Parts: sequence; C-alpha cells; structure tokens
Amino acid sequence: MNRFYRFSGVFFWLVSFFVRGWYIKCCTKDPVKLRNRLARNTSFISRKLLKCFRISVKVINPEKLQILDRENHLIVSNHVSYTDILVLSACYPFIFITSLEMAANPVLGDITKMGGSLFTNRKQYTSLPQEINNFANALMTGFNIVLFPEGTSTNGETIREFRKSLFQTSITAQKPILPICVRYTSINGRPFALQQDRDKVCWYGDMPFIPHFWEILRHNFTAEVRVLDTIPYDPKVNRQQLCDIVHSRLLQTFNSTDLPG
Repeated sequence: MNRFYRFSGVFFWLVSFFVRGWYIKCCTKDPVKLRNRLARNTSFISRKLLKCFRISVKVINPEKLQILDRENHLIVSNHVSYTDILVLSACYPFIFITSLEMAANPVLGDITKMGGSLFTNRKQYTSLPQEINNFANALMTGFNIVLFPEGTSTNGETIREFRKSLFQTSITAQKPILPICVRYTSINGRPFALQQDRDKVCWYGDMPFIPHFWEILRHNFTAEVRVLDTIPYDPKVNRQQLCDIVHSRLLQTFNSTDLPG
C-alpha cells in the first residue's frame, strides 16, 4: 500500500510537471526565457518528486553553488540513476545534456523535452561540432548546464572513463567547470551497501525501467551531493587535459568515502 501511495504522488506531480510546462510554453515566446522557466519548473517539481520517492538530499559545500548566480558554469557529474537528475535539479535549476536515444523514450524522453534539455547524438559524430556550438551558446546565454560524461548511468562501483568531446563546450564558451559528485549513502535508515543495495537505486545496463521504478518506491534513500571547487577556464588547457583533470578530482572524491561492499 505504501508503494501505491508513493506512486500516486509521483503520478500527480508528473502530471503537474507537464501541465505547468505546457502553460509555460504557451505563455512564453522568447526561447531563452522559455528554457529558463522550464528549468525552474523542473527544479520545483523535482523537490516534490523526491519527497514522493523518499529521497533526502544532503549537499556538501552548498555555498559553492552560490557562484552559479554570479557566473554560469558547465556542471560535470557522475551518473548512476535517473534519480540523479531529480537530486541535482532540486539543488538548482539546471539544464541537462542528454542523448537523442533518451529523447526517443516514450516517457523519459517527454520529460527531458519538457525540462528544456539539450540533446546530443552519441552515434553520429558528424553532428558534434554543431552540438558543441549549441551547448556553448546556451552557456554564454546564461544557463548552467549539466554534463554526464560517462555517457550512461553506471552500477555505482566507480566513475567510468569520461568522453572528452563535450568538454569542448566549456572551452568554446570560455566558461568554468563545476564538478559535482553524487553518492547514495543510506537506504532505509542504514548505510548503503554497494553489492547488496545498488540495484535498488542504480539503473544501468539493460535493466528495464518499470520494474526498477517499482522497486525504488519500496525504499528510502539519502543522496549526498558534494560540490567541488570550480575549475577556471584556461586557454592553455585542451579538452583532453580538462577531461582528465575533472575525472581525477571526481574519482578522488568518489573514492574518498568508500561505501561498504
């Protein structure tokens, strides 16, 4: 019965998300204002959805998020589940870069579109230069954009090797990077044990969405969002070097507080 109650809450706020989004689209003609309002709507609804999912968020170094109000950044984060988007959105009205494959998903794709997401074609590299220009323009327009450079969500064991290509976005826009490390640290009031608990929140490989979604509604989680120091734009640093710097810092943070096996 508890899961049905939670599901009802999720359903209600998802419907509210689309209703509010459609209203925003109907009332906003300027594309910049439109994306900004969609991001704020996503942030508001994410906080409501996290309550339904019973996911509490603990932000480490929250003062470092305040810099986003003064200068926009490319946000780089690790990625283990679709709930990461709710967790990060609840902290700040971000815009997310996601794949065209996700956009084609009949449910999650509609959510990403209504959230003002930017899309990349990970299978057709010929479109990459134009995508980078589009993402850089969004950064220069004033949006804080989240990149998951692992390319897909993972099983939470480690942070996989980053794809370097979209780090060019920061260089083209001449904007700094803000690394953020996301960890799920507790489940049902006890410490999160990776081998035992990861399939209850991590969504990876060929895991079907509906059974995983139904499973996640059974549990309570704590998500830790650790905000790292800004990496300033440096014209002498190329995208491979930038990718390596960010990956090293996030991996060091990720491994500094190992979860029980």
